[in-house]
Amino acid sequence: MIRYALRCERDHTFESWFQSSSAYDSQVKRKLVECPTCGSTKVEKAIMAPRIVSKKGREVAVEPPPAVPAPAQEVIPPGSTALMMAQERELRAKLKELRDHIVKNADDVGERFPTEARKMHYGEAEHRPIYGEASLDEARELIEEGIEVAPIPVLPDDRN
Repeated sequence: MIRYALRCERDHTFESWFQSSSAYDSQVKRKLVECPTCGSTKVEKAIMAPRIVSKKGREVAVEPPPAVPAPAQEVIPPGSTALMMAQERELRAKLKELRDHIVKNADDVGERFPTEARKMHYGEAEHRPIYGEASLDEARELIEEGIEVAPIPVLPDDRN
C-alpha cells in the first residue's frame, strides 16, 4: 500500500491510500479519485513529507518546504482541526454510503468470494455484483490473475 498527498484543481489537499502507484494512475485515469471537499476528479499528487525511520525504530516526519499560496485565494492554516473534522465526517459519510450501496446491490458470498470471483472472471458463472471475505493473500492472487477486487471500507462505528 502507498499513501499519496493529493490536490484537486481547486487547490484542496487530501490524502488517500492505493495498492500501488499503477493503481493510483489507473484510478485517476478512470476518474475514480475524487476530492472529498468539492468532488472534483481533476486530481494530482501533491508534495508530501517523506517519512524516515530513526535508529530507535520510530518514524520521524520530515517537514516539506512551506508552500507558497496562490494569489487571491483563501489560505487555510495547516492542521486546522475544524476543517479536518469536517472532511473526516464527509469522507466517513461517503464511505458508509458506498458500503451500504454495495451491501444493498450485491450478493454476499462470504468466504466463497475468491472462488466466485474466479468463476465469473473465467466465464464459468454469470457476472453479477458480489462481495464477501478474502484474505490478503487471496486478494493478491485475484489481482495477479487480472481480477479486479477492492476492500469494502470498515468504519470505527462498525466495530460496536
